[in-house]
Amino acid sequence: MGIPAASVQALRKATGVGMMDCKRALTEANGDPAKATEILRKTGAMRAAKRQDRETREGLIHSYIHTGGKIGVLVELNCETDFVARTDEFQQLAKDIAMHIAATDPDFIIRKEVPTDLVEKEKEIYREQAAQSGKPEKVLDKIVDGRLEKYYQEVCLLEQAFIKNPDASIGRLVQETAVKVGENIQVRRFARFQLGQ
Repeated sequence: MGIPAASVQALRKATGVGMMDCKRALTEANGDPAKATEILRKTGAMRAAKRQDRETREGLIHSYIHTGGKIGVLVELNCETDFVARTDEFQQLAKDIAMHIAATDPDFIIRKEVPTDLVEKEKEIYREQAAQSGKPEKVLDKIVDGRLEKYYQEVCLLEQAFIKNPDASIGRLVQETAVKVGENIQVRRFARFQLGQ
């Protein structure tokens, strides 16, 4: 069953949970928003979303050097307390995110960081491609929206499929760890270095 983007956005607005988790919950609930909300509550996603406003001033900076020393990553991962920053779960999350960044080279952390002019340029390209393929005018917006979602999943770290488990996004991995440790966790920033670039 295809879940309309408007339904996913409505659930996201109501719960504060990420797009991918909302879509997954709606798919599991056959499009029923009440059941989807219940699914999100059971998984702890809503509790994690409520913590998102809490301040994160502790954490760590993790470094990862890919085999052979040709790619290196620094990632700053924040949490609420120094205690959580020292836990195995938090440190494993930092390691997994750094490894993922080395492999996928994202441009942004979240979609809000993508400059508006870049988004508009991408939309223009997708609209032109869809129009040239002979698609009817009334479906062009849906095609553009679908391609834009894929674009965000390619360039935004938290929306990318995790390299170790493509069924989960990096955002979901962060959220699951936040539920386990009981604190807000944020990827603050990252830098990826590649030899010769």
